Amino acid sequence: MGEHTRIIKLDATDSTNVFLKGLLQSSGPLADYTTIEAKKQLKGRGQMGSVWESEEGKNLTFSVLKHFDSLLAEQQFLLNIGVSLAVCDALEEHAIPDLKVKWPNDIMSGSFKIGGILIENVLKGQWVQHSIIGIGLNVNQEDFGNLDKASSLKSITGHFYDLDGLLDRILEKLQTHLDGMEGQTMEQLLPAYENRLFRKDKPSTFTHADGELFMGFIRGVSSMGKLVLELEDHIFREFDLKEVTLLY
Repeated sequence: MGEHTRIIKLDATDSTNVFLKGLLQSSGPLADYTTIEAKKQLKGRGQMGSVWESEEGKNLTFSVLKHFDSLLAEQQFLLNIGVSLAVCDALEEHAIPDLKVKWPNDIMSGSFKIGGILIENVLKGQWVQHSIIGIGLNVNQEDFGNLDKASSLKSITGHFYDLDGLLDRILEKLQTHLDGMEGQTMEQLLPAYENRLFRKDKPSTFTHADGELFMGFIRGVSSMGKLVLELEDHIFREFDLKEVTLLY
């Protein structure tokens, strides 16, 4: 990893993504992979507004800046792929078993959620100008209250993890995946992501946005990053994030 990666460590902040956005506006240009890490995030938000209690100093909560020269807005799902796979690669090196990505960007070990990714892209016309990549990972926390689907690296393996070392490893993997990403196509990068897709080809229950339940099989992801489901009678349909929720 470049020695120049700048990691700014905060004791507490509302949201590392919001802090990084503010820094970008107030301080002018920032180098790629500038990282904000917080021991405690006061208003961390998951996908679709879910909130979870993170114990101070036990988990990783950080946001990373990445500029792009030639990433088309319509290809921005490439970023979800690169970030998800980078996190999985880093965790695999720490012997975390059965790592999967629950579309579009929850990190799972078996059927437990151990992390989440929240990517915010700033567009200029049809191009992604830069991205703020927020990553939350449950590392050494072992009590999740009534969240029965949540777990952590320590809960899964019994080992205690060094947060700084783990952060460095994830940042290295992010650089590996993202530096070479521009100019690559979804067709090139999708297979590795689909190999990690949680509940792929297993009968699963989903809810529509209006709450209606239905059954289907996850078959893959479209070139626009939509979830491809096979419904009854071999009908294939694509759904975006606001249209469908997987109920495990």
